[in-house]
Amino acid sequence: MTQAPNAELENIISLCEDALAEIKPLLDEANQNLRNLVTQDGRIDSLKLEQHQYISHGLAWFTTYYESMNSIVNWANALVSISKFNKFEQLILQIGFSEYLAQFLSGISMSQGEITRLTDLSISAAALPLNHPAIRNLLDNGNTDQARKALVEQMIFQSADLTYGDDGLDEEYSMIRDQFRKFTDKHITPHAHEWHLKDELIPAKIIEDLGEMGVFGLTIPEAYGGFGMSKTAMCVVTEELSRGYIGVGSLGTRSEIAAELIQCGGTEAQKQHWLPKIANATILPTAVFTEPNTGSDLGSLNTRATREGGIYKVTGNKTWITHAARADIMTMLVRTDPQSTDYKGLSMLIGEKPRGTDREDFPAGGMSGSEIEVLGYRGMKEFELAFDGFEVKAENLLGETEGQGFKQLMQTFEAARIQTAARAVGVAQNAMELAMSYAQERSQFGKQIIEFPRVYGKLAMMVVEVMMARQLTYFAAKEKDENRRCDLEAGMAKLLAARVAWSAADNGVQIHGGNGFAMEYPISRVLCDARILSIFEGAAEIQATVIVRRLLN
Repeated sequence: MTQAPNAELENIISLCEDALAEIKPLLDEANQNLRNLVTQDGRIDSLKLEQHQYISHGLAWFTTYYESMNSIVNWANALVSISKFNKFEQLILQIGFSEYLAQFLSGISMSQGEITRLTDLSISAAALPLNHPAIRNLLDNGNTDQARKALVEQMIFQSADLTYGDDGLDEEYSMIRDQFRKFTDKHITPHAHEWHLKDELIPAKIIEDLGEMGVFGLTIPEAYGGFGMSKTAMCVVTEELSRGYIGVGSLGTRSEIAAELIQCGGTEAQKQHWLPKIANATILPTAVFTEPNTGSDLGSLNTRATREGGIYKVTGNKTWITHAARADIMTMLVRTDPQSTDYKGLSMLIGEKPRGTDREDFPAGGMSGSEIEVLGYRGMKEFELAFDGFEVKAENLLGETEGQGFKQLMQTFEAARIQTAARAVGVAQNAMELAMSYAQERSQFGKQIIEFPRVYGKLAMMVVEVMMARQLTYFAAKEKDENRRCDLEAGMAKLLAARVAWSAADNGVQIHGGNGFAMEYPISRVLCDARILSIFEGAAEIQATVIVRRLLN
């Protein structure tokens, strides 16, 4: 192992491990303090949890930071074991761990203007181990100007086809990354900004090519026509496609959701019928869940499906339906029990529809739609849909049992949120690469702007946070691959990666200066695209609620 950039940090991994051991009791105490605050008669009281939402979400963020620091240390140890922990990786660990440790002890930004501190969770400031030798060393010598400058100097000499630091994955995943990076660089990156500016659908040829490359059947079992690959592979593919354009990276999301729904909740006949078609892109699915007045409160949705003989007739409104015009099937969350008022009366239907044409987006009977114009994330288009007696065959009731829809949907959230985290990592990587390139091209006051500390400092934190979000996402994916419950890990990955994408895009615009605000520069698109990541697949606030409920139960 080469010597660490700062002599005080020569045993950097050991210092990080010592610091983790020292702050873990603080996290445990914070957890117990919140538990005491929101427990009634031995059970978590939902009203109390809501009343103390700010500090409960703070616990979610502290836990996410702890796990991200733990993941980056595990990444470093894994690289040491295969002799790949080099100076670049050392700098990433040094800067990233030290900065997150400093925020953990002084205050974490949940959003602009919302700072959570351990004192909010009744941890006394006097109890913070600021003078512990490992922690003091990391705080004093970790995220320094010298380290940030050294990291960016290393970046300048890194090959453009790398992730800026070894991702820690094996040769098979590296080959997958290389394949999709080449495809992205040739077929997506040169055209993405034009698609965005013209608000055009991603060309059908791109979807056809991705189908041939196996994107839509990546994680579907081989027995049903897919490749049977891991969620980690899905992350790698999603990252690279999203690095080119988030819309392309998101094409696989609808197939991932539909396939998970059918795999987990469908009958064998439904699996045999639908999964091969999804895998080979014969059909394109879309998810039809959200309603105009329900948002994240899916249990209160009103769209109803009434059975009449061999069909269900669907009536109601849905919104924020992605890629709806092009889709061939819709996974539809509907209320089949009109007497119910909560999630227990919901069912999942597989609604078949003709694909939209150039003249008519929705040629299906009993169905109409209108486009929602959006700032970014434009390549598939968003729609509000209205159903008035839209017919779905009764045999397309998922699992052939009513009342299971909400439960079936919950089973998909782990994979969907891991995939969204991977999209965020790809978007953040794109922002970083655009900013890095511009900082080397742009000169001010007689030198490249990359030489100014406030510029190379931003770039250093971009590469560091991208790697930290990436490793937390891989951790969640590996848990899923091992068939372990991972809604907590998926939630943390999505929570952190979404914020990292927005931060990278925002700082990328700042590095571009006035040009970053000009629509002709791709970084302006990346900023718009990044903003949606902390909203869809569970807003950041919902994500924090999911995390804290798991922590307390």
